[in-house]
Order: sequence, then structure tokens, then C-alpha cells
Amino acid sequence: MRSFLRTLLGVGLAALLLWLFLRNADGNGVRAALLTADPAYLAGAVALVVLSYVVRAERWQYLLAPLGPTRFRTAFATTLIGFGASSVLPARAGEVLRPYLLARREGLNPTATFATILLERLLDLVAILGLLAAALVLMAHELRTRDSAVLDAVRLGGMTAAPLGLAALAGLYALAGHETWMQRLFQRANRVLPARVAWLLESVIRRLAEGCAALRRPSRLLAALGWSLVLWLVICLETWAVGRAFALEISFPGSWLLMALLVVGVAIPTPGGVGGFHEAFRLGATALFGIDNNAAVAAALVLHATSTVPTVVLGLGYALHDGLDLRVIRAVPDATDAGDRQEQP
Repeated sequence: MRSFLRTLLGVGLAALLLWLFLRNADGNGVRAALLTADPAYLAGAVALVVLSYVVRAERWQYLLAPLGPTRFRTAFATTLIGFGASSVLPARAGEVLRPYLLARREGLNPTATFATILLERLLDLVAILGLLAAALVLMAHELRTRDSAVLDAVRLGGMTAAPLGLAALAGLYALAGHETWMQRLFQRANRVLPARVAWLLESVIRRLAEGCAALRRPSRLLAALGWSLVLWLVICLETWAVGRAFALEISFPGSWLLMALLVVGVAIPTPGGVGGFHEAFRLGATALFGIDNNAAVAAALVLHATSTVPTVVLGLGYALHDGLDLRVIRAVPDATDAGDRQEQP
């Protein structure tokens, strides 16, 4: 019942956001804009989507290296399966499915593998905020004439997210590299908690610390941030390419600014980011770059399609090739415990 209500809420939010997205659009104007799209730029955007998953897989292998050896093919395939699942299933199911599948295929601990996903999200946040700050500096003169309310909201969001993201990253760094205080925590837990609960707490925290092992050396952390920056530059280049397909006056640094809004839109819990992604692009394109509303609506529809369709198709292809079915997905919620059961006292 809870899953059904969560799905119902997500569909309702998507419907509301799509209404906001389409309420001022003219159907004929959107259709005319769609017909003007340059297929060469769109093909380039699709190629950049595939490239982004290559970079994601390379970065993930780098974060997984302290846990054990992994194959690029496995990291690439499970990344596509996970992101494809999140595009069509509720509750971001792919974020758990992806580490579970890789851990099962490469013989790693599921909880430690899942911790690398948490680390990825924080590295993504730092990279996005860095690009946002750079865009605000590079485009300072141009943005003086744009919608101040939307721009102020973007600035406020960045200023709020930055300390939270850095604090979370510092917390994972402390978790990964300081065994002494963790040992004291476990000793205290053993004194006040039932043995089973204390063991579970210790097991989970140790596995999470293992998954954040890439943070133990500053050089590895900087390299991981470098991979994250490359990843988001590729994703922004895809956004810029779709904009160029519609002859939108959005510079490459402008796509960095637009990406900050798109990340917020995708964070809204709707299936596949539908509605939130579209309205975030439309709002950013019209308010910050003065783009015609119909052209912005058309570009948003195509950008979502170029981002989602190749992901779903490739993810489904790998899932079918590897014999993945719904029984595996149903087993995922218990996966983070599976690797630790043999250690139970």
C-alpha cells in the first residue's frame, strides 16, 4: 500500500508539473519548432549521452577500486540498467539496483558498493555547484538583464547546497579514514543497545566506510572530483547541443547554469523525472535566456527524450542479454543485508 501511495503521489506531481509546463504553450508553435530541429546536433546529443555513461562507468570503477577489481563491461552495463530502471520505475529503483547487480557479479559486498553511490551523488553535487559558480561569474554581465527572481533563487539554492554538500563529504571522509572514533562508537553501542542491533549498526557502518575508501587519500579524492567534472561537462555539452539543434541562444557556460535548474527538477520524485525536468528547462530557458516559450517547450521535450530513450533502450538490452527479470528487482530491497549475514554472531 505504501508503494502504491508513493507511486500515486509521483504520478500526481508529474501531472501537475506537466500542466505548468504546457499551460502557456501553443500546440502549433511547438510543432513548428520541433520541425526545425537540426538532426545532426540531435545525433551528437545522443552520442554524448552514451559517452556520459562511459565516463560514469570509469569513475565508478575508480571509486570501487579499493573494494576489489571490477570489469569495465560490468560497470557500464549495470550503470545503464540502473539508470534505465530509474527512468521507468518509481522511487529511483535503479539507484539500489545498480550497486546490487555489480556487487553480485563481481563478488563485492552490497552495502560497501552502495556507499560508492552515495559518494557519487556528493561528488556530482560538488561538480555541479562548481560549474554553477563559474557560470555566474562568466555570465555576470549578460545575466543583469534577466529575470532577477529566478536568478536569485538559483543563487540562494547554490549557497544553501554548497555547505551542506561539503559537510556531507567531510562526514564521509571522517567515516572512511578514522578507525579510532568508530571503534569508540561501537563500544558505546554495545553497552546500550541489544547485541543484534549493535552488531547490525557496526556491520553497516564498517561497510559504508569501506565503500568510501577512495576518500582516504586526498589525491584519489581530487581525481574522483576530476572525473565528476568531466562527466558534468559532457552532460552540459549534450544540453548545449540540443539547444543548438533548435537555434536557442544558450552559450556553453549558459548550459552550466541551466543544469543547476535541471538537477533540481529531476530531484522532484516523479517517474523518470517527467514534469520536473521539463518545467525546470522551460523556466530556465525563458527566464534566464529570453527563449520563446514554444521553442523552450519543444527543446525540453527533445532533451528529455534524447537523455532517456537511449538509456532505457541500452539498459533494457543489457538486462535482457544478462537474463535480468522482475524477480531480481524484487530481491533488491534485501540486498544490502545479504553480504553481511555470514558475519552475524
